This record gives sequence, C-alpha cells and structure tokens, in this order.
Amino acid sequence: MVAAVLVPFVGFAIFVDMQMAQRLSKQVVLSSLEGLADDLAGRIDRDIADRRGDLWQWTRSPSVREALWEPEIAPVLHGKPSKWGPETILSWREGTLPSPDPHERRREITAWLDQGVTQERAYDLILLVGPRGRLVTCNSIQPDGEPMSAELIRALFDRDYAGEDWFRRCLAEGSVAEDQHVSDLLPPRNAEPGVHPENYHLAFGGAVHDLYEPDRVIGVVYTLVNWIHVHERVREELLISIFRGLVGPESPPTPYAWVWADDADTILAHPMLENYGLRVSQPPIALPQLVAAARSADSGLYPEYEFVGKRKNAAFRRCMGREEGGFGWVVGVGINNEDIYQAVGELRRLLYRATGMVALIVVLWTMIIARRTTGPILALQHHTRRVASGDLDARIAIRTGDELQELGEDFNRMSAELKANREQLVRAEKDAAWREMARQVAHDIKNPLTPIKLSADLLKRAREESSPQFDEIFDRTLATISRQVEHLREIASDFHALTGAMRHRPESFDLERAVREVLEFNAAWAEASGIAVKLEGRGGRVHLDRGLLRRVLLNLVSNAFEAMPDGGELGVSLQVRDGRVRLEVRDTGSGLSEEVRAHLFEPYFTTRSQGTGLGLAIARRAIEEMGGEIEVVPAPEGGPPGTVARLWLPLEETDRPT
Repeated sequence: MVAAVLVPFVGFAIFVDMQMAQRLSKQVVLSSLEGLADDLAGRIDRDIADRRGDLWQWTRSPSVREALWEPEIAPVLHGKPSKWGPETILSWREGTLPSPDPHERRREITAWLDQGVTQERAYDLILLVGPRGRLVTCNSIQPDGEPMSAELIRALFDRDYAGEDWFRRCLAEGSVAEDQHVSDLLPPRNAEPGVHPENYHLAFGGAVHDLYEPDRVIGVVYTLVNWIHVHERVREELLISIFRGLVGPESPPTPYAWVWADDADTILAHPMLENYGLRVSQPPIALPQLVAAARSADSGLYPEYEFVGKRKNAAFRRCMGREEGGFGWVVGVGINNEDIYQAVGELRRLLYRATGMVALIVVLWTMIIARRTTGPILALQHHTRRVASGDLDARIAIRTGDELQELGEDFNRMSAELKANREQLVRAEKDAAWREMARQVAHDIKNPLTPIKLSADLLKRAREESSPQFDEIFDRTLATISRQVEHLREIASDFHALTGAMRHRPESFDLERAVREVLEFNAAWAEASGIAVKLEGRGGRVHLDRGLLRRVLLNLVSNAFEAMPDGGELGVSLQVRDGRVRLEVRDTGSGLSEEVRAHLFEPYFTTRSQGTGLGLAIARRAIEEMGGEIEVVPAPEGGPPGTVARLWLPLEETDRPT
C-alpha cells in the first residue's frame, strides 16, 4: 500500500525535476546568460567608443589648435613677462588673473577640459602637450568637482613628456590606447593596502595636426580614464534584477560578471577584488577549460565548472579587438547552479511534502490494519523467539477465529511437548552422568583392590603354612597394601577436586623457589630417564595455594617426563609481563596431535594405560580458580618437536612493577 501511493508521487517529482530543471529552467538561464554577456560586452564597447569619440573631438577642435599656436611667452604685463602655467591656472581658477589676459585660448581650453572631466566623470586627467613634450594645459578640476591640488598641477607642468612612450607613439602613429595599468601621472585615489579598482586607468592619446599642413603634428591630447567605470559594469544591479524572479524574494540571486584581458586568461575586473591580476588557468583558480573555451570562439557558453565549492554555469563574449578600436577583452557572466534550480527545488520540496503527508496517512492506516491482521503473527514470532531462547512456558492466546488461531493452538501444544521432552532429557542426562561417574569410580577403585586382596590372601596362606619367609612376605604385603591405599586416596582426592569442592589456602611465596622444589623432587626420575632439566628466568612472588600449585606443577612435569621415555630435555621458563608471570614447561617428546589437544582438559580423557584422566582437568580448574590461565600448545616451529604447557599466574600486588 505504501509503495502504491509513494511510487507515483516520487516518480512525478523526479519527472518534474528532470524536465523543468534540465530542459526548461536551465535552458532559460543559459540563454539569459548569453544575452547578458552580449549586452555587457556591447556596453563596454560603447564606453570605449565614447572615449575615443571624445578624443577625436578634442584633437580636431580649432580651439585646441589655437591654444597650441599661442606663444609660449606672452607680452609683458605690468612690466613682467606673463607665461601660461601652473601659477596662472591657479590664479585664473581663483579669479585673480590680471587683465588683459594674453592666454585666452588656453584658458578656454582649460575650462573645456574641466567641463569634460566633471560632466563625463570618466576622466581623471586630460593633458594637452606641445610638440616638444611640454605641457600646454590640463584640467584643473577633479571628477568630483573638487579643485586639483596646486602641487599636482605644478608637477604636471614640470614634467618632460618627450620621453614618454605614449607621446612618441602619438607623434609617430597618430594615436595610442593603453590597457589597464597604474599610471604614475596621478597619486592613487585609495592609498590603503590591497586591490582598489579606482587606482587603475585606461589611457587614450591622439595627435593634433596642423589645419593647413595635415602631416605636421602640433601637439598631443592624452586622457586617463578611471578603471572604476569598467569595474562598476561587473557589479551592476541589472544582473541581479534579471534573475530575481528565478530565486524568489527571500534571497537575492548570485549572478556576477568579470572582464578578462585579450589573452582570455588574465582577470582585469571581478567582484572579488582579490582575483584582480590572477591567471584563470593557474592556481588558485585553476580552470583551464574556461580559458580554452574563450580562446576557441568569440562568444558562447563555458563548460559547467566548480569554483569556491559551488557548481556554476557561465557565458562569455569577446569585446571589439584592437583593430576595431577596442581592447579584445573577454566579458563573462555566470550564476550558481543552486540559483538555477531554486524554483524547481521549491516545487520539488512541495511535492515531497505532499508525498510525506500522504505517506504518513498511509502508514497510519497501515498500522491500524496491521494491528488487526499482522498483530497475531508478530505475537507468534515473539513467542517463538522465547521458546528458541529456552522459555518453554511461553503460551499465546489468539482469538481471531481463523487459521491463525489454529496455528497458535498448535504452537501451545508444541511448547508443552517440548517442555515435557526436555525434562525427560535432563533426567536421562543426569542418570547417565551418575552411571558414568559410578562406573568410573568402580573401575578406578577395583584396580587397587585386586592387589590388596591378593596380598592379604598371600599373607594368610603364609601364616597358615608357617612359612619361613613370613616376615619377608609380611613386609612386602604391607608395602603393597600401603601403596594401593595411597592410590585409592589419590583417586578419592581427584574426584573430590573435580566436583569443585577444593578449599584454597593462599599464601605468599617465591614462585621460582616453588618450581625448583618440584624439579628437585623429580631429579632422580629425570636422571634415571636421561632427561636434562633447565630452568630460566625469574618469577617473582605470588599469593596462591602453594600445595595446589605444587600438585599442578607435579602433574605437568610428570606428563612431560612420560612424553620422553627415551630421554630428552625439559625446559622450564619464568617471565613477568603486565602484572602476571608466565610459566612454561616444554618437553622434547613426539608432541600431541590436534585431536588429542582438543580433549586434553576433558575429565577421564587420557593417552596412558594408567591414571584416572583427571589430572589436567583438575589442573585447569585449580589454575582458573586462582585467577590464572593454562594452555597446552605445540612447540614453536624451527626448534625440536614437543609440547609446551603454559601457565599465566597473577603476581602478588606488592611485587607488581609500577
């Protein structure tokens, strides 16, 4: 039911997402980007054309020619020579210029240049330079209407322009256009550290020709256009206003524009000022695919790319080339993909919310149905798990009146039968264990009783017959009976220990000394069997049941001796690690198979013809009750064969390393 409702909704949402986002929204946005790139490039081209038009007007103005014709030295006024320069400009600007004024044309041109600077607000500086590289006049007002400083005017008049590259090119070629640069003719508008677009300029220069001798250059007009006007183009609100309807009123869209140099790689203008002057194809930007696209065509779409962690799409358009009067810049307009898909995302979220509401209703309705139809099945599953975990008292009550109720009744009967069968099985296992225990005890006791009875019968017969060897027979009989009684005591002790009824009497002692005592106790056996005994390492002090540990060690040593009937080497090593001591007993016998090692610690298991098979089982119980561990493993590879019995015993608290 859930799938039947959700699948159509989700499918419709995916369809809307793919069709509208990929085919509608994205295509509309990409087309808009191309149109914006064309429009922005066109406006920049018009700006450049306007600046060239202003220059053309100034270089062909009759007033400019007349200003250049005026003599450098004016007639003497009031007994002093009068020369147009910074002081006369300052006096004229302050209204204190003496009358009559012999520099009428230059004053008029200066006023005209001031008007051009303040009205256009694009120029920072306009120079009229004579043919020998001396300044004739310049604007005296800044674009904001404030007077230009006297120091700057004096510096401009004191400068020799004959050595300037732009001046020589104007004389030789007739005009010059300089791309984005920082001019040394003016101080920076913003002296703060960092990149400031207002400190950059474009420059245009043109030659002024004699009206009667067109090949003769009588001066040069040179203008500095502030770069801030190009920078403002990439920050215009028009870009945002076009895409505002795409993302909605809550958040502004993120379109932005940029200007690259004619190499389609160097950034000239960008909303992020820190990108000024960076190469697009190199880190930190590293988008060579965009450079390749801009170099392969005059306009088009960039391949989709990622910048500052966001996927973007953009379009580009190349401005007029230098042969057409422009600079060949590449203008680009881009937008984040999240803006492209935001409207579709709203629709998608609406669909998903609707799908979620429908899903919630369906789930609630399904739960109501499941409570009636699947509830008994879940209850039956729960009780089945209880039975599987051992709770055979689990019973289920189903009152649906259908097959589920019959299944519940069968389940209850099965649980009752399993409980009855388990009780019978437990009783049978207990009986079998007691029978096995009784059989083993009877077998182990029977073996020593036979030599006791035979010795007693022999002693009785020797007494009745008054045998001359009676005393010898008596002593031998008593010795045999004593040994067999001791064997019976060991059997009883083993069975008693196996039941877990051992009483521990812990004491503090030196483990190495206890090991040496066990080895000395078996020294005669080792010498008789041709076994070399070697003890290595130090063990430290332990707080354990000394007698119980001694019995375990005797068992391990005797097992090792019996594994080497033809002689060999018994190695015992002690090593302290992490608050415990490792004790290893290693023999050079034939070793044990994997099958035998798997049963070594099981009661009654033995590979010898004598013994109860309880030694290692008791040893393991004793070691674990004392807080230790025991294992039997094969001897390390690369050395002689054999078996290693390894014990881990806790050190006494006061003897542990700190």
